Amino acid sequence: MPHDFMQIEFDGEEIDTVYSDLMQLEVELDDDLASMFRLRLSMIQTAEGWTSLDDERLRAWVPVTITGGFEDNNTELLSGYITHVKPNFQANPEQAYLDIWGMDKSVMLDRIEVLKDWPNKKDSDIVTEILQSKYHLQPEVTDTEFVHDEAVSTIMQRETDMQFLRRLALRNGYECYVQGDTGYFGPPQIDEDIQPLLAVHFGNETNIHNFSISVNALTPVNVGMFQIDRMNKEITEVSVESSTQTTLGSMDAASLLATGMEPGRIFIGRNSTAGETEMQALCGGLYDRSEWFVTAQGEVTAANYSHVLMPRRPVTVKGIGETYSGVYYVNHVTHVFTCDGYKQVVRMKRNALMPTGDEDFGGSGGLLGGL
Repeated sequence: MPHDFMQIEFDGEEIDTVYSDLMQLEVELDDDLASMFRLRLSMIQTAEGWTSLDDERLRAWVPVTITGGFEDNNTELLSGYITHVKPNFQANPEQAYLDIWGMDKSVMLDRIEVLKDWPNKKDSDIVTEILQSKYHLQPEVTDTEFVHDEAVSTIMQRETDMQFLRRLALRNGYECYVQGDTGYFGPPQIDEDIQPLLAVHFGNETNIHNFSISVNALTPVNVGMFQIDRMNKEITEVSVESSTQTTLGSMDAASLLATGMEPGRIFIGRNSTAGETEMQALCGGLYDRSEWFVTAQGEVTAANYSHVLMPRRPVTVKGIGETYSGVYYVNHVTHVFTCDGYKQVVRMKRNALMPTGDEDFGGSGGLLGGL
């Protein structure tokens, strides 16, 4: 059985008392939010004072790197800073504890509101300049092609850099996040390598528990937009009714509609773009977001899984019937370390039901027997 592994470095240094006083560590990774950690340490009153309380290495804005997983298979979960320090003195001094919270390096992009114009640039050029020049992050940026000619329109920033980058990402149908020293700006990584199989109520292969699924038929919608062209003053209309995303099953939301039932539709208002290309990207991005109508969650017993689950990557799930077994896109993982061991609380989503036939369910039952 693999042994759990956890390493916490404060400004590049491990602190022995952090491990001896550790009550719980949670590292929360999400595809829409900054990565966060919550560390709880017991505090003991001694003749010199309370343990950990006055340690300069545990103060706000100290850099933190957390690595977790197993001795022979671990990965960096978060690299960031301490943002909150919360001592708690209970009535019983033996129950006193110290909470230390923090976020990934994107917190540095989200502290100061900026008023700035960005003429004659592509969205991807702006993102690269902000990530690289201001914050010395390695940009992993997908090109957006369209240049905003200042004779037609100029991009204005009136928010923090992180809010601005996420706004640019939304209108291009992209994700934007910071992981380690890399800033990512690009489409969802649905086609990345699939993470090891998760099995629900599947005998000795079972490695995920308390698994639940929700199908929300109201979320998928067609997206439209009208806008007056700034050059010729004609009305430009865009309508998106299909996706370029990989479909993770054989039955998408449209397949569930009863005969004669039309799909839902929304129109984007109070948003301006520089032309039809941007309108198409914005509508397409919102359509893609609404397409995830199947969500699921569960708890992975790490020792039975022997792998570090990460968000923004696909995973195959079996043991939940033909309708729901298949490939999901992981959008949230909370890694929890306590004295009782290591577990991973996972949330995932899917834009279709039923298998495609290309899944690798493994196990002795093969493809269909592994559902």
